[in-house]
Amino acid sequence: MRPDGTVIDKAALRRKYLEERDKRLRPDGNDQYQRLTGRFAHYLADPHTPRTEREPRTDDCTVVFIGGGFAGLVTGARLKEAGVEDVRIIEKGGDFGGTWYWNRYPGAQCDTASMVYMPLLEETGHMPTEKYAHGPEILEHCRRIGKQFGLYEDALFHTEVTDLRWDGQRARWVVRTDRGDHFTARFVAMGTGPLHVPKLPGIPGIDSFAGHSFHTSRWDYDYTGGDPSGAPMDELADKRVAIIGTGATAVQCVPHLARACRELFVFQRTPSSVDTRGNHPIDPEWFERIATPGWQQRWLENFTANQSGGAADEDLVMDGWTEIARRVRARARTIPKAERTPMTLLAAFEDSDHEKMEEIRARVDAVVTDRATAENLKAWYRQLCKRPCFHDEYLQAFNLPGTHLVDTDGKGVERVTENGVVVAGTEYPVDCIIYASGFEVGTAYTRRAGYDLTGRDGVRLSEYWADGMRTLHGIHVRGFPNAFVVQPTQGANLISNIPHNLTESGRTIAMTIKHALDNGFDEIEVSQEAEDAWVALLLTEPGLMGRSPDCTPGYYNNEGQDSGPRALFNVGYPQGPSAFFRYIDRWRTTGTFDGLEFR
Repeated sequence: MRPDGTVIDKAALRRKYLEERDKRLRPDGNDQYQRLTGRFAHYLADPHTPRTEREPRTDDCTVVFIGGGFAGLVTGARLKEAGVEDVRIIEKGGDFGGTWYWNRYPGAQCDTASMVYMPLLEETGHMPTEKYAHGPEILEHCRRIGKQFGLYEDALFHTEVTDLRWDGQRARWVVRTDRGDHFTARFVAMGTGPLHVPKLPGIPGIDSFAGHSFHTSRWDYDYTGGDPSGAPMDELADKRVAIIGTGATAVQCVPHLARACRELFVFQRTPSSVDTRGNHPIDPEWFERIATPGWQQRWLENFTANQSGGAADEDLVMDGWTEIARRVRARARTIPKAERTPMTLLAAFEDSDHEKMEEIRARVDAVVTDRATAENLKAWYRQLCKRPCFHDEYLQAFNLPGTHLVDTDGKGVERVTENGVVVAGTEYPVDCIIYASGFEVGTAYTRRAGYDLTGRDGVRLSEYWADGMRTLHGIHVRGFPNAFVVQPTQGANLISNIPHNLTESGRTIAMTIKHALDNGFDEIEVSQEAEDAWVALLLTEPGLMGRSPDCTPGYYNNEGQDSGPRALFNVGYPQGPSAFFRYIDRWRTTGTFDGLEFR
């Protein structure tokens, strides 16, 4: 049923979804975007921290971690807790924080509730100030973790790894960087994440624009005025500004731009689904009552159980993510037990999704006053086809007289000229273009990381994974001893709260390395049998709905292109994230580390 009580015509809705998808399908897939090279190379510069010169390192470390975001911080913290003091983090930014170091655009905040998104809250004693913390608070929390666990002492900032190879004779990884470093490490771990290489749309004439431009991940406050904490961007008061892109970043920064600019032009190829957020301050008295020992782990497990279909008596987080699962479960319970089959459950999921998306589209009509603008802001696809967004000011921004939605009917911007942006033959003169075009996700791991991993017998990771990712638990790779990968795939694969994946991987890696050090082992490597068995188990997982060819193009489904057989390996534990987290906890606490070979 629709919010107004009328019946949803499911066949007509499916046709509408396919029509909207077909408008946006492109044969070039990820190749429609371009890297920040040439004239745009300066977009990659660090606007936050001056680079300081230093002497190259030539020493030997116990553990080197590549990446200073959440993955490196939580793994480093767990290693320190385990008594492994010699931990070096290598980070291309000027400080810890990862995506929160780079992304300081106005309005940046987490889309998953702070209580489960921000790691190590209990360990650091930090109470989030809001249900959805803003970027400056999250960045400061990253620094808090680094300071509390002594991770700054040997960190190498403004440094990128250029080569990483295994020396079997010495049982060491040899690390080279762009700062002339050439050192060794007993163990290496990698957590570079998918959202750190900015991309630009491959729009004809993009390099001809004579005005100012920048990417949202390198926000230019010198040009706009203001700061990441929310000071007004007063330098835009007389400016006509274009923002290209209407994904999660634009949803957060458009309201701030709309209030600051003389005129704001929002260029849209595909609208985001934008549900209510309901942000609010955290009450210190309430927090004191709930923050009893083990509170964050309980919240993490509760969120995961609710959001991924596990068993939970209550919903502690109560957000848009858990609501998706609550609605699906409620609909599934209406099916008699004898009639519950994969087909009927998928139909219940679709019915629940149709109702939710009708609510989201009805919200657009209720908020946006201009009928044509409201119609163009409606998302015609299933909620998990693209990253769901939650915001209480984005739609309202289009009611301001200086804010203009330029919908391209799925075609995208036609071209950029010296003076502005062209859509359907109409030029929109602007002073500044802001690219909210996101990051490379579907490209090769080695392209995003900037290096390849050379393991035993000279085999490169890119070669070993040429036909698809192969690991044990998403962490260990055969032929690459003493190396660990920190990311969700082939583990819990909990996409709604990535940090939960990272914290569990960090704990697992720390316990594994501690076991090796305590028992005098030089090498840790997954056996071929264990890796093969894990991959075989994973392949019983059907995959995510977002990869469906029926979904509108985006990074969730490789821009609507067939990813080939490799994509079959981009899955998680078949029984779901909650079951995986229980499994991996049992696996590491038994002390036997089944499937690993210690030598």
